[in-house]
Amino acid sequence: MNEVYNLEYNTERPKLFIPEYGRHFQKMVDHAVAIEDREERNKVANSIISVMGNLQPHLRDVPDFQHKLWDQLFIMADFKLDVDSPFPITSKEVLQQRPEPLEYPQNHPKYRFYGNNIKRMIDVAVKWEEGDMRSGLEYAIANHMKKCYLVWNKDTVEDSVIFNHLKELSDGKIDLAKRDESLTDSGQFLKNKPSRSNTNRGKKGQRGRKKRY
Repeated sequence: MNEVYNLEYNTERPKLFIPEYGRHFQKMVDHAVAIEDREERNKVANSIISVMGNLQPHLRDVPDFQHKLWDQLFIMADFKLDVDSPFPITSKEVLQQRPEPLEYPQNHPKYRFYGNNIKRMIDVAVKWEEGDMRSGLEYAIANHMKKCYLVWNKDTVEDSVIFNHLKELSDGKIDLAKRDESLTDSGQFLKNKPSRSNTNRGKKGQRGRKKRY
C-alpha cells in the first residue's frame, strides 16, 4: 500500500523545459547542475551532449548542430549550469525575445480576378528592352489575363477589354491594341473550364447513392 501512496504524478512533478528528451534526461541535467566540482561537472555535461547527439543522428550533418545541443542543454538547466561551453552561451533573455511581427502585403488590386502575380509579371515586362523577348512576354501576359477573366467572369470577352486592362495596369507602357494582335480564342480556354451544371449533377448523384457495406 505504501508503494501506491508514493506514486509520482506528472502534475506534481517539475515542469520539463524540453519535453522531447523526457523526464530521465531532465534528471541527468539537474544532477549536472548540482555537482560542485567544476571538472567533474564539465565531464558530465559533455557526456550529456554525447547522449543528446545519439538521440538525433539525423541532425549530425546539420550546420551548427553541436551549438544547438549546447543551447538545449542550458535551456534544460534553466541557465544554472556553469560549465566550459565550446560555443558562446546564449542568454535567457535573448531566447525569450519575441520575434518582430511580419509585414503582410496589403495589395488591393483593382481587378482581383487577375491576381497579384499578373501585376508582378507586368512590372518585370516593362523593365525589359524592346524586342521579340519582351513582345512575347507581353503577349503571354495578355493571354493569361484573358484566361483569368473567363474563369471568374463571363464565357466570352473581347480582346480589346484585355488590352485596355493591360494598358491600365502597366501605366500605359504596354499597348497591344496598336499592334493589331489577336489573343487565343475564348473557346480554347473554356474547354478546360468545369461546367457548373455538371458539377451540381455530380453532387446530386452522390447524395442520391446509398452507401453499400
